[in-house]
Amino acid sequence: MKIRTLFTTLSLLTVSGMLMSNPVMAGSEFKGRIDERPTGNVGIWTISGQKVEVTEKTDIDPDQGPLVVGACVEVEHKKGVATEIETIKPEKCGK
Repeated sequence: MKIRTLFTTLSLLTVSGMLMSNPVMAGSEFKGRIDERPTGNVGIWTISGQKVEVTEKTDIDPDQGPLVVGACVEVEHKKGVATEIETIKPEKCGK
């Protein structure tokens, strides 16, 4: 019985830790800088260390400049799949 309780507690701590340290998992919107992206738009993008999947359905919006490595972006997503990525003013991402 004690092992089962310990396992359940560790499982909950792991899930809670993942949600707390991973903005992609914690919410439906975040801001950051593009670290890596595929040559085309579709694929896995890394934004401020967080991986998001961009599909052909993702709304790509370069209003404040091109979506290049280092650009400040806002990402809207559902469970890590981007519904929109748009460039925003660089000061919104800090230095």
